[in-house]
Amino acid sequence: MKNRLRVLRAEKGWTQEDLGKAIGVSRQAINALETEKHDPSLDLAYRIASVFGQSVEDIFENPHG
Repeated sequence: MKNRLRVLRAEKGWTQEDLGKAIGVSRQAINALETEKHDPSLDLAYRIASVFGQSVEDIFENPHG
């Protein structure tokens, strides 16, 4: 699933490790999301949106249009 995670993380000056700690997942999980090898669960998508103060739709592209 296309997303803006890498850009948003860079804007905050965070490493993948920093973001992972902020939302309770590993650095590897963040890498998998950023490289589109893994789609987030709904819960994880909402945690990510919350930490960036944005909506899920602003971060993740809807694959269904």
